[in-house]
Formats: sequence, C-alpha cells, structure tokens
Amino acid sequence: MSEALLEVEDLSIHYPMRRGMVGTLARRPRNVVHAVDGISFRLGRGEMVAVVGESGCGKSTTAKAICGLVSPTGGTVRLEGSAISGLPERRLRPIRRRVQMIYQDPYESLDPLCRVRDILAEPMLIHGIGGSRAEREKLAEEALERSGLSPASAFLARYPHELSGGQRQRVAIAAALVLDPDVLLADEPVSMLDVSVRAGVLSLLDTLRKDQDTAILMITHDLSTAAHFADRIVVMYLGRIVEQGPAHDVIHNPQHPYTKALLSAVPRRDRQERAKPQLLSGETPDPVDIPDGCRFRSRCPVGTADCERTDPPLVTVGAGHEVACLYA
Repeated sequence: MSEALLEVEDLSIHYPMRRGMVGTLARRPRNVVHAVDGISFRLGRGEMVAVVGESGCGKSTTAKAICGLVSPTGGTVRLEGSAISGLPERRLRPIRRRVQMIYQDPYESLDPLCRVRDILAEPMLIHGIGGSRAEREKLAEEALERSGLSPASAFLARYPHELSGGQRQRVAIAAALVLDPDVLLADEPVSMLDVSVRAGVLSLLDTLRKDQDTAILMITHDLSTAAHFADRIVVMYLGRIVEQGPAHDVIHNPQHPYTKALLSAVPRRDRQERAKPQLLSGETPDPVDIPDGCRFRSRCPVGTADCERTDPPLVTVGAGHEVACLYA
C-alpha cells in the first residue's frame, strides 16, 4: 500500500430527526439516522479506491464529509497527517482546492446560464489562481485538453445545453482539474452517461491517477468497473464497512456474504463462469433503529443465533484484506 495521502479514521455521521410538537412537549429523546457509523480507510497518492454498496449505505455522505460539505458527528479526516474535519470555513477553503468533488449528474452540477469558460474560471477566481483573464482562459484550455475535449477553444464559448452528456461530465472534471487537486472524489461519475461514453470517462480518471499521481476515491454501484480500475475496494452496508482489501482479493476471494451477493449479480461473458444470482431476502434495516448484533443478519443466507448477539469487527483475513463476519 502506498503512503497515505488521505486518512479516514472512525468516521461517523448522524442526522438528527425532528421530534415534532408532541415529541418536544413530551421531551422525548431525539432519534438520529445513522448514515455512517465508524468507518476507517486510507487513500494513497496515485491510488484509486472504489467504495461500493447499495443506495443509502453512506457512500456519498462519506465523500461529502471528506470535502467538508457535511460535518461529521465523530471521527477524523486527515490530509497528509493534518486533521481537516470540523475546520471553520476560512481554514477549509484552501483544503477544498486540494480535495475536489465530481458529482454524479452533469446536468445538475453545471450552471445552465454560464458558458464553459465561466464555469472553469469561477473556481480559479475563488481560489485566486491566474493573474489575468487571459491567463485563466489558458489554464481553462489546458484543463479541457487534459479532460479529453479537444480542441478546447471549440468548447469555451458553449453553454451546457450545447454539450452531450459525456462532454458535460468532462467539463465537470475539467472544473476540478483546473485547481490541480491532490484528491478527486468521484461520486458515480458515469452512472448518468451512455455505455458508449463511460469507458472514455473512466479511462480519463485512470490516466489522471497514473500520470499525475492524483488520488481518486470513486463511488460506484458497478463492481465490474471497480474490479477493472480500482486498486482497492471498500464494501459498505448500512453505514459500516463490511469488507475491504485489494481489488483482486475482494473480487476473486470474497469473504462476506454481502460481497458475494453483489458479485453474483455481475454479468459474466464466459458461460462456464456464470452463476445464479444470490437474491437477498428481506429489507435493509431502518438506519434510525439499528438492530443488535450483525447489521446484515436479517438478510444473510448463513446467519445464526450468534450473529444476533455479536456485532463483528473488521478482522484481517489476508494481506490488507479485512472482513466483518463471524464466519469469514
């Protein structure tokens, strides 16, 4: 594992719920949504870590907490050894130049009233990059070229509605790259794109981390994408990490029943390797009322009575491979 650039240690994010008038008068305790509950992982320079799991497991909330959009309830986020979680806005601004986020929907993340040159110039103006308009436009062209939009001069005067979905996402990536960040948080960067342009955007991210040593935390539902591009995979379920390790080990030697179920749903080209999908029964537990014991036990095909009493911690099962299961 490369030296840690970004460290997330015991991170927790809880959202308090409204009690209502009756609950307030009765002084009932305030319930909280356990969005993220004590997760830890590391991200090295030039490394791509994929965070996978069902919708609502806390993936995007984790990314928002890293870049300061959400205040953590507990735990610490460190950048090159310095804590960045919980900082005031004035001290957080220079950190945001180094940690940039690429949002899921390029149709919502770009201002429809601004031209591409203005979209790319705005972060430079906020962070004081470029001494003149001509210099900022030159940096914008370089960022567009790096994002795969060439010639860049043909895109600067366009509005977002004049671009395709893939071009919009590349503009969003260029708006992050123009600040020359150390860490990119890619929240489902290709889920809104056609299959024909997904490979191009993913290859671009792969080139960025290999050629420019950019650390990338990629949030995705697609385990096949994670297996192909990521160095390590983190599997989350109901706010917890249930398995993490090198991508090859997690894909070819999964230990947690939840990881096995996710992998069974990935299509395979070889008919001999195809297996029947492991359909999980039941529903995900309520994040407001977390059950005792293992959080996955109500849907686990191998769960026993011991799982109702013990909440398994992450234990090492291989080189850098950890799993939270009593029967791993």
